[in-house]
Amino acid sequence: MNILKQLKSWEGILLAALIVIIVVNSILTPQFLTLSNQINLFSLSIEKIIVALIMTFIIINAEIDLSVGSMMGLSACVFGWMFLNGVPVWLACLLAIGVGGLGGALNGYFISKLGLPSLVVTLATLIGFRGLARVFVEDRGITDFPEWFDNLGQQGFIGSIPFAMIFFVILFIFLYVILQKSGFGRKTYIIGTNRDVADFTGIDTGRHKLLLFIGSGMIAACAGLLYAARLGAVRGDAALGFELDIITIVLLGGVSIFGGTGNLIGTLLAILIVLNLRNGMALMNITGHIQTGVIGILLIISVIAPNINISKFFGKRQKTS
Repeated sequence: MNILKQLKSWEGILLAALIVIIVVNSILTPQFLTLSNQINLFSLSIEKIIVALIMTFIIINAEIDLSVGSMMGLSACVFGWMFLNGVPVWLACLLAIGVGGLGGALNGYFISKLGLPSLVVTLATLIGFRGLARVFVEDRGITDFPEWFDNLGQQGFIGSIPFAMIFFVILFIFLYVILQKSGFGRKTYIIGTNRDVADFTGIDTGRHKLLLFIGSGMIAACAGLLYAARLGAVRGDAALGFELDIITIVLLGGVSIFGGTGNLIGTLLAILIVLNLRNGMALMNITGHIQTGVIGILLIISVIAPNINISKFFGKRQKTS
């Protein structure tokens, strides 16, 4: 009975969809299930799915951060600029992550202290961070990083598993515990459901939102560094447009755009769906434009479908008073 109930949930539908996608991909492209392809499947989008984890917190909190892709690019460009100017790589990495925290704090200040809509604030910083990234690197590409740095994104860290994948797993476990098992996670849900109620119960909603956006900026910065390591280069357009895939993944995972509902398990299932779809289409030589169109359709579905009363499709009737 519990299994049937779970299958009627949004996560159950995502799991069923994932199984269908995997079966179809494995039939159409025999190389799909090979170990090298599965690792490649994650490696090519690892930075996006890392940021999707913290975006889950942001949207559950009834906010949004459109600036994450630009922050990834800015942190990578700050790192590259400092590297060119002789700053030790390890210190440049720490300072780039610090820039991410400052950018997140800027977003959080305008949203939590001044009460401006996160959609407007982060749209503005999306443009601002991207412009600042281009100031640091102009039109050039920065390369020739130390081998150990490039290896973080290009070589197997444990066996054939890249460091970024290990980082993702550790971060997922850490954030899952925070969201589902801690007071911070409960406050995230309460504020997302009704901020007025949260204020009335004594929760410092402004501080909470500020911390979330600082965390978003720092994790986006880490992802930007991993992106630079994987490519072995930094350009001003690094991570351009990544926010579309990131937000699509979170909403597809069942996190309501209005806040208050969703979880990281749904986000993980959505990650697997998007990655397997993109990988399958790539193996079938479907162009990137069509892939982007499919992701756009998923974005529409992810906003509409979770708000439909799924129980109606399983014969349940609403009780009337």
